[in-house]
Order: sequence, then C-alpha cells, then structure tokens
Amino acid sequence: MRLGVLDVGSNTVHLLVVDAHRGAHPTPMSSEKSVLRLAEQIDGTGQLTRAGADHLVRTIAASKAAAERLDCEDLMAFATSAVREAGNSAEVLERVRAETGVDLKVLTGEDEARYTFLAVRRWYGWSAGRLLCLDIGGGSLELAVGVDEVAEEAFSLPLGAGRLTRTRFRKDPPSRSEVRDTTEWLDEQLASVAKKLRRSGTPDRVVATSKTFRTLARLTGAAPSSAGPRAHRVLTDAGLRQLIAFVSRMSAGDLAELEGVSSSRSHQLVAGALVADATMRALSLTQVEICPWALREGVILRRLDHTNGSEQTAPTAQGRQPGDTGRSAQHGARWS
Repeated sequence: MRLGVLDVGSNTVHLLVVDAHRGAHPTPMSSEKSVLRLAEQIDGTGQLTRAGADHLVRTIAASKAAAERLDCEDLMAFATSAVREAGNSAEVLERVRAETGVDLKVLTGEDEARYTFLAVRRWYGWSAGRLLCLDIGGGSLELAVGVDEVAEEAFSLPLGAGRLTRTRFRKDPPSRSEVRDTTEWLDEQLASVAKKLRRSGTPDRVVATSKTFRTLARLTGAAPSSAGPRAHRVLTDAGLRQLIAFVSRMSAGDLAELEGVSSSRSHQLVAGALVADATMRALSLTQVEICPWALREGVILRRLDHTNGSEQTAPTAQGRQPGDTGRSAQHGARWS
C-alpha cells in the first residue's frame, strides 16, 4: 500500500510518501517540503492572513497533485499548532476542503504527543521498557511517557522553537538578557509538567524526535543524516550547554552556514536549544537518544493498524483514540 502523509506545521508543509503494509517497516519513497512559516502569518487579531491562507491552499493543492502522481492510495492530511490556534481555522479548513478536496484534520497537542509516542515505541520495541518521549516543534513542546503503545501521560506546552523566537527575542542574535530571562521563564513553565512526569516513574529510555533535536544532536557531534536512520545518535546535556554558549552569539544568517542547519529554521535554533536544555534540566536528564521516527510515522502506523481488520485502536487515557479531536465533523474524516 502506498500512503501519503501531509503535515501542515508551523514552519513547513511536508508531504511524505511511503510504501507499507501492516507488520512491515514503512519505506519512504518521496519527501517534499514547502516553507510557509504559517505561524508568522497570524495577524494581530489571531487570524491567519489572506495571503497565508492563499499560500496554504496552493501548497496543499500541489501536494495532492504530487500524491496522485506518485499513485498514493490514501492521503492523510493533518495540521498542528499554527492552524489549530488560528481564530479563523474553521474558515481556512473549509476553504482548503472546497478548493482542493483535501480534508485537513486538526490534531490536538496531546494527540501529537501520542502519535509521536507510538512511532517511538514501534521503532525501539518492547525492550525499551518505560519510554519518555520529547518533541520540540515550531509551536509547541510535546512530552509523553508509558510502558505500552499508548502513552500513560501526554502533554503539550506552547513552548515551540518558532513561538519563542517570535515572542521572546527582539534581537538577532538575542541579547544576553533575553537568553537569561527566557531560560528562567522556561524553568517556571516546565516545573508543573516535570513534577507530574517524575511522579509517573523513572523511564528506562529517554528519546527525542524531530528536526530541532536532530539538528542539536548533529551540531554536538552526532552522525550526519548520510549515516542513515539506524545510526546511534544522542544529545548530552553537557554538549547542549556548550552549543548554546556558541550559537547564542551568532546571527540567523551565520547559523544557516553551519552543517545541518537549514536557512528556513536557523532563526529559531537558539530558542529550540533553550527549550531542549530547560526540558532536560527540569527532568534531570543527562542525555537523550534521537529517534528518526516521529509524528508522521505515528500517523502512518496507526493508519496501518486500521487496515487489516480492527477499526478500533487502543484508547487513550481519556478514553478516545489518538487523533480524535472531537471535531472530526468540522475538520475532516477519521483515519479508519
């Protein structure tokens, strides 16, 4: 089965096409990214601008055409924090549906955490024991923990790298006082969730996913992407602190010259590093492993679980499925 996953994030729209069937490793066949920076196109009233919506519709139409050209049997499209938080999200989603025929599902932050946790669990398997999963996106930070495929606890905090760059930094590079104040503020924001996670038990394995953590690991000496997804990669607290001391003095333009740093994300690297550092400190972590699978793979895996038989997946702690926002009639069909 050839599946397409369209991920509308705060920074990019990413189409991933894989060949997969239940019980098999999803094989990536194509990957296309478009930089939209939707979160930066939210106006002062909290609405996605007309220009931003126009760009989104054109990009989704192009992605749908690409998926059809690549013979995808199904296209699963979802949006995260930028669209989720836009005051006119319902209107934007209806326009996307009317003009492209694509039902764009809005995921809650908790669902993002749960899908990502599923992907990490499948990657490492049961031998990983109790897993703690961390994911820094453009708009939010997701954390999930558990011993099964469904996370026992899942949290989403508005601490994304892009969000903090826009709201906490006025200078490029950020001033020392901005870095210091943001560090102290992050410690306060993470205290409550960190306390809940510590009470849930000590994890046997701590894993971080997605672009921000991968980039930070690469900059501290982890293997490059050319080494393949199965290369063992870690990010240590000591390496991260040294990196912050270095990159916090560099402009976004200079950061974009570093190996592994894309020009579309260089402006939010410092904020992402501060979030990673604060999270590791709050949870008393000395290192995290980097997992190549994340949210998109979790969506694919859950879709495959639905394919051969059962239409029901294991319920979340709140008694609903990952991805069930309670708004499916408004925002798109369930993946089943």
